[in-house]
Amino acid sequence: RQKLFNRLQVILQHLKMSKHTDSTAEVLLEKRGGAGIITLNRPKALNALNLSMIRQIYPQIKTWEQDPETFLIIIKGTGGKAFCAGGDIRAITDAGKVGDRLAQDFFREEYILNNAIGTCKKPYVALIDGITMGGGVGLSVHGHFRVATEKTLFAMPETTIGLFPDVGGGYFLPRLSGKLGYYLALTGFRLKGRDVLKAGIATHFVESEKLPALESDLIALKSPSTENIADLLNSYHVKSKVDQEKEFVLDEHMEKINSLFSANTMEEIVKKLKQDGSPFAIKQLETINKMSPTSLKMTLRQLREGACMSLQDVLTMEYRLSQACMRGHDFYEGVRAVLIDKDQSPRWKPAALEEVSDEFVDDCFKPLGNNDLKL
Repeated sequence: RQKLFNRLQVILQHLKMSKHTDSTAEVLLEKRGGAGIITLNRPKALNALNLSMIRQIYPQIKTWEQDPETFLIIIKGTGGKAFCAGGDIRAITDAGKVGDRLAQDFFREEYILNNAIGTCKKPYVALIDGITMGGGVGLSVHGHFRVATEKTLFAMPETTIGLFPDVGGGYFLPRLSGKLGYYLALTGFRLKGRDVLKAGIATHFVESEKLPALESDLIALKSPSTENIADLLNSYHVKSKVDQEKEFVLDEHMEKINSLFSANTMEEIVKKLKQDGSPFAIKQLETINKMSPTSLKMTLRQLREGACMSLQDVLTMEYRLSQACMRGHDFYEGVRAVLIDKDQSPRWKPAALEEVSDEFVDDCFKPLGNNDLKL
């Protein structure tokens, strides 16, 4: 009896604790019905992903994957503004500057999590409502289902901060239709709402206000198969009428995108844009001119090579690139200009595409020996 009493005390204590910590926990992990639910809970930081969140999500996905009573995994964000606006770049910058391990650990563990999502044996449903960029794309795009809403704002804006579209960007971007992925990667162009579906990034579109009902219906499914889940998502998708008639925002430019962004080098892309001279081409030139020349060259090669690699090989390549960025100049300068001083005028080194040598880019792709990412 005493044992039982002690056990109850422990449970009560635990309940009090979980009640107390839940609202402040950065990620909430719960099992409801047949669904494991991951809720990113840093609304003030637009649910930006940090290392402690990665370290909670990864083992939980692995546990649910093995659990015969868990039939699907749902991931979502709180606060109504963002699913996940990216990785916690500030923390990585601070660490990288002083050679702290976090600059290695964050990318390593984030990519291991991206791979776990990409290989997950249980259907994985990401509700990408609101801002979904960078690290947030990595938490969603490799799973089975991605549900966009009219509030979804997608972008891979890494070349703006001296980085490259990582988290498996080298895998999914070159697989979008034509050269769309190259365009999104090099310019950081933002897609909104139904366009995220039309681009092939989301699998379904549902109005934001219908998400709670959709979630309840997903949780209520009894021992569902992937097909059952797809059917339920389709039933919601078919009823969503928002912006249904609108054509894809880049439709009128796709022909140009496919020809202009098919060049083998950044210099050639720039030359083609200049020769084209249309308002669209000039606008792209202006955008590209603001980006880190090193990042642009790195990114173009990342996508060209990633186009015929497995997700695992892409993540291994991207880990090498991440560490090259940590050793370099532009990442810290980009973060300073965009996130810290917010003067939006980074001084890139080298400052011109022609000054970024092939040898330097080759070096970024070199294996790291014992430090390589192991998946």
